[in-house]
Amino acid sequence: MMKLRVLLGASAVAFAAATPALAQTKTVTLAAYSGIFQDHYTKAVIEPFMKAHPDIKVEFYGMPNSAQMLGTLRAQKAAPQIDVMIMDVSVAKAATDEGLFDKVDESVSKNVADLYPTARIEGVGGVAVTFDNLVLLYNKDQVKTQPTSWNALWDKQYAGKVTIPAVPDIQGTTLTVIVNKMAGQEDYKKSVEPGIKKLGELAPNVQTWDPKPDVYTPIANGQAALGIGWNARAQVYADTSGGKLGVVLPQEGSGFQINTINLVKRAPAGDAAKTFIDYALTPETQAAFTEAMFYAPTNTKAQEKISKEALARTAAGSMNKMVAIDWIAVAGIRDAITEQWRRRVIPLSR
Repeated sequence: MMKLRVLLGASAVAFAAATPALAQTKTVTLAAYSGIFQDHYTKAVIEPFMKAHPDIKVEFYGMPNSAQMLGTLRAQKAAPQIDVMIMDVSVAKAATDEGLFDKVDESVSKNVADLYPTARIEGVGGVAVTFDNLVLLYNKDQVKTQPTSWNALWDKQYAGKVTIPAVPDIQGTTLTVIVNKMAGQEDYKKSVEPGIKKLGELAPNVQTWDPKPDVYTPIANGQAALGIGWNARAQVYADTSGGKLGVVLPQEGSGFQINTINLVKRAPAGDAAKTFIDYALTPETQAAFTEAMFYAPTNTKAQEKISKEALARTAAGSMNKMVAIDWIAVAGIRDAITEQWRRRVIPLSR
C-alpha cells in the first residue's frame, strides 16, 4: 500500500509539473491565401517556426482572396478568432480604416526597422511581408521566340489567344497602370485615358477576361498563347509545366503587388501572434520563402541570404524597373477604372 501511495504521489507531482507547460501552449491562427501559397508558406515558414517555438502552434486558415478574408474579419469583429492575416495592401487599408488591425511597428518586431521604405505603408496597420510583380506569360510551343515587351500581347498573330484577368482583379489594375505609362501618361492618378484606349486596342486579341482555373494553366496547356500573371505563382507553375510555361519581366518594367502581414485587434493569441509576425519578418525567414516561391523579400537584409538562382527569378534585382504604384491611391480610383473597362475595353473583344 505504501508503495502504491508513493507511485500515486509521484504521478501527481509529474502531472502538476506538466500542467503549466500545457496551459502555456498557444495557438496562433493565421489567415492567408489557400492553394500553393499555403503549401509553400507552411513548409518554408510555419513548420520551422513551430520547431523553433514548440510552445506555439500555428493553424493556417486558407482563403482564396483578400476580399473573403476581410469579410470573415468583419463577421468576427466582436469576437476575433483570427490572430494574424496576410492580405493585399489595398484591402488591408480598408481593414485598418475599420479598426480591425493593430499597428505593426518596432514594438511588435524589431525587424520592421530593416524593411524597405515601400514596405511601410501610410494608413495600413500591417507591413509588407512579400513583394510580387506582374509578368508576361507565354506558351513556349506557340511563342517560339521569348517576348521581351508587353507589346507582344497586341501582336495580331495571337488574336484570340491572349488571356487577361480583367478588373476588378488587381492584375488587370496593375496592367492598366503599366499600359498607361507605355501610352505616354506617367501619372495614373491624373488620368488613365491613354491606357484605357490602348487596352481597347488589345481587346480583339483576348480569348477570355476570366481565365479558369487560373491565369497560368490555360497557357501552360496550350489553350492560350500569351497572358499576364503574378511572378511568384508563375515561377512555381513554370517548374511544374514540363517546360511549357515561359515567364518574362518585360523591358518596360512592371508593378509590385504587396502582401501585408497584419495583427488582428484583440487577437486571442496575444503575444504569441506578435512572436510569429516577428519571425515572418526576419531576414532568414524572408530568404527561405523567396527560395521556396520566388516572392521578393521586404527585409533589406534578406537579399544577401538568397541564392543567385532564386534571386534572378524575382524582381529583387530589377527594382529600378518597377513602376511606382500607390495602392492606397489606386483604391480610391478603382471603381472608375473598373467602369472604364466595362464600357470601353471588355465589349471590344466580342
